[in-house]
Amino acid sequence: MTSEQITEAVKKVLEISPQRGFEESVDLAINLRNLDLTKPQNRIDEEIILPHIKGKPVKIAVFAKGDVAERAKAAGADYIFGETEIKALANEPPRARSLANEVNFFIAETAYMPMIGKSLGRVLGPRGKMPEPLTSDKDIAQLINRARNSIKVRSKDRTTFHVSIGQRTMQPEKLVENVESVITRMEQKLERGAQNIRSVYIKTTMGPAVRVV
Repeated sequence: MTSEQITEAVKKVLEISPQRGFEESVDLAINLRNLDLTKPQNRIDEEIILPHIKGKPVKIAVFAKGDVAERAKAAGADYIFGETEIKALANEPPRARSLANEVNFFIAETAYMPMIGKSLGRVLGPRGKMPEPLTSDKDIAQLINRARNSIKVRSKDRTTFHVSIGQRTMQPEKLVENVESVITRMEQKLERGAQNIRSVYIKTTMGPAVRVV
């Protein structure tokens, strides 16, 4: 897949997709082949840092207390939960599910990881949203800033999956570079690289799809 192919597809999508009364996202549909996705080791479960922020706000929640909680708040975390709040979420499954669906990335002090796994693992785990542990060599502000530029790509056991790579209002060249970042990571992750990719389509939220390869 070449940069020229991606550029042509992005430009065509932006040309043929009617303007809507809301800001549409730009999405990729990736179709895989020759993979047994019943085996977990063959599934895609990646966090990818995009070269350009995709526009749509990324929600981040942090499980922390004290100084770490204060630094997380200063860095712009959307939610901060301590031990009391973790226990409350565990006792309110509907609220926990709603939070898991709303938040894109979770980060947690390592001391909270066992509690989170036991009380919230059944909610966060299936969604691929178990927290990233905040180990002593990591800075909470840096993790939050990285998450703001990241997307999660998960195939689960399906050969076709979708991922948002930007907003329609972004410059075409930035969309192209975001697409390239996703495809490059997929080719690195897949056992046979590009040969495991059957096709890639790009589209706006409600617009027609254009095949890249």
